[in-house]
Amino acid sequence: MPVNKNKLRKRLREGALSWSWLLPSLIGVLIFFIVPFCVVIYYSVLDNPIFANFVGIDNFIKLFQNAAFLRATRNTLIFSVIAVPLSVVLSLWMAFALNSKIPGKSWLRSCFLCPLMVPIASVVLVWQVIFHNHGTLNQITELFGMEPVDWLKTNWSYGVLTVMFLWKTLGYNMILFMSAIAGIPQDIIEVAQLEGASSFYTFLHIKLRYLSPTILFVTILSIISSFKMFREVYLLTGDYPFESMYLLQHFMNNTFNSLDYQKLSSAAVLLAIVMIIIIGILFLVERKFGEDVEE
Repeated sequence: MPVNKNKLRKRLREGALSWSWLLPSLIGVLIFFIVPFCVVIYYSVLDNPIFANFVGIDNFIKLFQNAAFLRATRNTLIFSVIAVPLSVVLSLWMAFALNSKIPGKSWLRSCFLCPLMVPIASVVLVWQVIFHNHGTLNQITELFGMEPVDWLKTNWSYGVLTVMFLWKTLGYNMILFMSAIAGIPQDIIEVAQLEGASSFYTFLHIKLRYLSPTILFVTILSIISSFKMFREVYLLTGDYPFESMYLLQHFMNNTFNSLDYQKLSSAAVLLAIVMIIIIGILFLVERKFGEDVEE
């Protein structure tokens, strides 16, 4: 019995010490994330913050009848569907390429990481010079007899957004993949090669299986980043850009400026629900794909 009591006291002491270290972070998360989001949910079911009459899902119904919200949602989804897979696939390919025996690997890594060190305002000035109606890109295309394109005020703006997104995210994602590639057990790959496995089979059934947690993490980061492409577009085009560049963050920013808390809160709640569903599906896929690796 004394032995059990000593063990219990030791566990309680260790548990109290652990919670004492976690408590500041938990308090910060509670104050700055959980409580504000609960306030957002509260506002989303009221008619206004002054009278505070409960209206249920009326704000959400009105939101789906709002043309600006529907346009912003469509543009954000199209952009994410295009940009996120490109970001994951290209960064994975770059990681494998730089992990192979090619000259100038260190120099290339530094080049791909440069976007993380450059201020966004400076980057936007460069993009304006390149993609303006009379910018550098149009001057180059005119040399080949092509008509100039107003890249920022036509449907070509999806391409501009995608290029900006890839330029910003590829280097960081590549570093994450390179770290994961270094952790793949080489003895398993050597055994597979000795047994006659092709390079494609090794990549698909061994390397990708061990990379699945990192692929999940990079995909989630890329999705979140694609929903946060407001800062660059705002500096590039202002509050109300061309129709195809009007994203959800524009809608929320403009709604906040007009103090329409109900519309803003409803949009934020819907966005959170969509993100939770997408991330949940990704976790299920990764768990199914990598379960034999864990075994």
